Amino acid sequence: MTMRSEALESLRAIPLFAKVRDEDLEALAQVVIERRFPKNSTIVEEGLPGDYMYVIREGRVKVTKSSEDGREKILDFFDAGNFFGDMSLFDQEPRSASVKTLEPCRLLALSRRDVLDVLRRSPDLSLSVIQVLIQRLRETGEQASSMSFQRVKARTQGLLERIAQEQDDGRRLTPALTHQQIADMIGTSRETVTRVVKQLKQDDWLDQEGKRYVVPQEGVGVSGF
Repeated sequence: MTMRSEALESLRAIPLFAKVRDEDLEALAQVVIERRFPKNSTIVEEGLPGDYMYVIREGRVKVTKSSEDGREKILDFFDAGNFFGDMSLFDQEPRSASVKTLEPCRLLALSRRDVLDVLRRSPDLSLSVIQVLIQRLRETGEQASSMSFQRVKARTQGLLERIAQEQDDGRRLTPALTHQQIADMIGTSRETVTRVVKQLKQDDWLDQEGKRYVVPQEGVGVSGF
């Protein structure tokens, strides 16, 4: 597969570009840049200006934000097929979070200028941008509701299920996480997470290998806490 065809395939898989005309998408594929980052590299840094969005072709990253006391708060994990950095293309505001590699990564980068050039002549892309922004607003509202009303145990299970990846032996493992990082991601205290993790283990829903957690296959649940 050539670099251009691979870029076209990657862009087509992104919801933002899913309904864009082939000729407009091909124009973007012609200007995409491949970038490689080693493990533990910072791709984008919170607070700095950003002119590129990125599509992950290979590897895995974490999205982080600095807390008031300087600690790193993990917001999310992204792997191949995900994209990030797109908001800076449109509002020109500083990056709201940092993105760091958890393993060697191969990315496709699109500059603000190139995306906006296509946006100006593509009604399909303009409509897609509006739809993605609306969807993100809805997800933010749903997340806020979940953080307020959903029980801590269910939130913990939901997080661990979402970030776990299936291994060659069929098990599903999370990245290495501390109780404080889990607490930051679901909006509770470290002490509460410690108590919930202990109970999930007692329920035989959760196992642990070092700082990584083994979760059951999707669809296997435990009653709320």
